Amino acid sequence: MGRAKALLPLGAGETFLSRIVATFHNAGVDDVVVIVGHEAAAIRAAFDAGRARARFVVNAGYESGQLSSLVAGLRIVDRPGVAAALVTLVDTPLVSAATVRAVIDRYRLTRAPIVRPVRGGEHGHPVLIDRALFGALFGAQDAALGAKPIIRAHASAAGDVAVVDEGAFTDVDTPAEYEAVLRRLRTASDH
Repeated sequence: MGRAKALLPLGAGETFLSRIVATFHNAGVDDVVVIVGHEAAAIRAAFDAGRARARFVVNAGYESGQLSSLVAGLRIVDRPGVAAALVTLVDTPLVSAATVRAVIDRYRLTRAPIVRPVRGGEHGHPVLIDRALFGALFGAQDAALGAKPIIRAHASAAGDVAVVDEGAFTDVDTPAEYEAVLRRLRTASDH
């Protein structure tokens, strides 16, 4: 993208990161932890100027891949009383609070080790990971594969939440995808 995705504007003073944090808060998530690596100081400074609240953790080893950031976050939240972690990526900023609540509600109902939004054969974000899997993630050796093998091995029909929320499946990785998201938001605000 040529710049930090967390700082990409979505309009009305919102960035990818501020929108995600606000969405989690609106869904009832009180403790939001943001893992930063590249451009950590700039991301934190821009976020601090906004309205939402979050705790920040710097992952000095971010260059080794997403798994290192996930592990850094899990190490922060892994304490007595924490049953699971709700995880999303900064490049999926359009997920709705209703989807976040649906994922949490499904976990509370089923205690499935992995809970995630699904649409047909697609799996979206956020993903809820039961604490029982934290150790497996801490011990994962292949940063190139990330958490996917562990998530796939523990996914189940009980943890799959069918949603119609396009935002749960909208991953922004290219300038063209970013422009499409901005067009979609403009169209939605015009109606």
